[in-house]
Amino acid sequence: MSNDHGRVRQMWHLLEPLHAVLYFAPQVFEEVESLGYRTGERWPSYFALRAAPLGAPGARQVASAFYSFSPRTVAEHVPAAWDVAAPGKVLDARTRGIDRAYRALFGALADSPEVAEAAVLARRAAEAAPTEGRPLAAANAALPWPSEPHLVLWQAATILREHRGDGHLAALLTANLDSVEALVSFAAIGAAPTGVFASRGWTEHEWADARERLSARGLLHADGSATDAGHTLRAEVERRTDELAAAPWRTLGDKGTARLAELLGPLWLEVLGSGLLPRDTTLGIGKV
Repeated sequence: MSNDHGRVRQMWHLLEPLHAVLYFAPQVFEEVESLGYRTGERWPSYFALRAAPLGAPGARQVASAFYSFSPRTVAEHVPAAWDVAAPGKVLDARTRGIDRAYRALFGALADSPEVAEAAVLARRAAEAAPTEGRPLAAANAALPWPSEPHLVLWQAATILREHRGDGHLAALLTANLDSVEALVSFAAIGAAPTGVFASRGWTEHEWADARERLSARGLLHADGSATDAGHTLRAEVERRTDELAAAPWRTLGDKGTARLAELLGPLWLEVLGSGLLPRDTTLGIGKV
């Protein structure tokens, strides 16, 4: 694969919504509700569903791996999540939920030759993703592969998503951006409205302190917008993230990656067209 990371980022844009169905689909909510999780808001099930591959981690482990959440917010849900249901039961519930959600979203396409082909290609890429120093990618990669192609596709999308995410945290650390500074600097370049980041649980005081620290580094203007140096730093974080996410696509090669992108297109359109996913997210997809 060429050194141009445009394709790497394109694959993230295509795969992220396929993974994110897990946190918004009513079918998944029904499955975790049957285990005893509250589903009036998405956070009780979110922390359980995303952290379950790690075993039964404590709040400090989850805050470290998820990075952007306030430790207080994490502690509201972890380790209490494992008192509701053991991680193994949560993993079973998410598989059942994704099966139902994908079948509802994609209909006959879920069992089509195109999805089967996409699953083979995505699994090949996921199995080529290095997991050293990447706890969430490693935990998901260690899970057994399902037999149905549409579930293989979801699991591969999840491994690749967490592989990229783990690498993104490494890029943030290299840029000397702590958890809240990472969000403040991202909002400063217009990746998402500031209010979107409130879900991560940082107080106004913590947000203001982070602004002051970034301003002292010459990264923010007085109004909270990014300076040229701030834009440059965030661009370097994204470049480094793409670089760290490139290995699976180098293995799959230009032809295989292009074919997977072609196959994912209709599924991507179905997910976005369903209205399940929020328009603005903390990931800044399409804006960075």
